[in-house]
Amino acid sequence: MLITLIAGARPNFMKIAPLIKAIQKAAAEGHDIRHRLVHTGQHYDKNMSDTFFEELGIPMPDVNLGCGGGTQAEQTANIMMAFEKDLMANPTDLVLVVGDVTSTMACSIVAKKLNTNVCHVEAGIRSWDQTMPEEINRMVTDALADYMFTTSEIANKNLLLQGAELQANSSNSLASSPNSLPALEEEQYAFKRNVQRVWYVGNVMIDTLMANRARFRRPAVYDALGLEEKQYIVMTMHRPANVDEQEHLKALMEQIITNVHGLPIIFPIHPRTAKLFYNLWGDEEKLKEIFPNLHIVDPMGYLEFNYLVERAKAVVTDSGGITEETTVMGVPCITLRDNTERPETCTVGTNMLIGTKPEAIKPALDKLFAGEWKQGAIPALWDGQTSERIVEILLEIL
Repeated sequence: MLITLIAGARPNFMKIAPLIKAIQKAAAEGHDIRHRLVHTGQHYDKNMSDTFFEELGIPMPDVNLGCGGGTQAEQTANIMMAFEKDLMANPTDLVLVVGDVTSTMACSIVAKKLNTNVCHVEAGIRSWDQTMPEEINRMVTDALADYMFTTSEIANKNLLLQGAELQANSSNSLASSPNSLPALEEEQYAFKRNVQRVWYVGNVMIDTLMANRARFRRPAVYDALGLEEKQYIVMTMHRPANVDEQEHLKALMEQIITNVHGLPIIFPIHPRTAKLFYNLWGDEEKLKEIFPNLHIVDPMGYLEFNYLVERAKAVVTDSGGITEETTVMGVPCITLRDNTERPETCTVGTNMLIGTKPEAIKPALDKLFAGEWKQGAIPALWDGQTSERIVEILLEIL
């Protein structure tokens, strides 16, 4: 059995790494299974790509499609055209996609048009915010996938409800009386195909975290700034809703910086976001004069970044994946978003979703510094064994 794995952007690599190891382990045990790794090139620079292959022990890709850059539509089209040629030249038993980046959706569409089964790892997560490109990617991929592996019971329910809608549209008996649908139990009108092809297995991101936690590496900035454990804040910010409108970004930053009690804020920043910062406050030296406790640093590799996160007093972010990692490491996390596709990090874990209004930042930080942050717990099946469960299931069904 040949499985073609798709990786395109930084978050994909952390999800692909444990799957490759699980496939290799199964092959070593005598199972007929092997993989082919396709890198779409959606992100391709040293910090976004090569470093992750080196740090996480991922074999170099069998092919790099080189589809970086362009608008959403241009990049989707470029990936589809390149992957179609690759898949026709290299037929496979299954195309496995992870997460919710452009490559995930584009390669799923190509595979289905070429009558190849698609497996989606991290299926069913939803923010219900269709202004986010990732949400469109998730919805399209799940609609096409033959096999879906989920991270939580919430994701299971999302897929069940998606299936219910499909059957309601295709069933004469239900379509004739649509007003009766809300009174039915979910199981009575769930789309059978989805229910039979969904497995709740846990979180492959956490497989990578647990496998590498002992290998976290102290970055140079830790000693250079004289950082001490639980005496600094890590921040990441990249979403257009937070960084593209200058006055809003300025208000957010002023609230964060003035309410951390003078603690250093370490901000590994994307070059695009850095440019916006310097447009607001002048050059790097001017920014240091205004905010002496804000330290903007280059993007880091996986091992160095998570070393910082594990020892931080808290993380302020608008990322989704980081909220999963902080939950497992027990680090308080403040998320500057109005919604999240990972609600279990809030209901079970250490994450608090506070929205994007600057005035919400001070109360959250006051709670943190008062020692009143919730303890949090690790969601079920986030145990480091998810990839092995996935491979075991694929061996059974294929």
